[in-house]
Amino acid sequence: MMIVFGIPNCGTVKKALIWLTDHDMTYEFHDFKKKGITTEKLNEWCTAFGWENVLNKKGTTWRKLTAEQQQAVTNQASAVSLLAQHTSAIKRPLVEQDGKAILLSFNESQYEEVLK
Repeated sequence: MMIVFGIPNCGTVKKALIWLTDHDMTYEFHDFKKKGITTEKLNEWCTAFGWENVLNKKGTTWRKLTAEQQQAVTNQASAVSLLAQHTSAIKRPLVEQDGKAILLSFNESQYEEVLK
């Protein structure tokens, strides 16, 4: 079972979903803006990819945070706390297969390699 975590209006998520559909991949979409995300799941992702990679510092949500909020993110625990409150700051999409995080963001060649 494949689950794609993200938000539907994100361009990168849209590209990933189109790629998966074009390659006849079956997946479930989890909109974490509507369904939320647990701190347990965030910790799993941070362990798999590194908290610095799961936290999207290039996005609008990060840029809208105060300098104090940004500077307070110094480790996985503080990143998970921020991401639980501001789910739009999670890099997306994040793909899990059989309960294991396997892909972060969208890169066509990486998708082809991992999902062949």
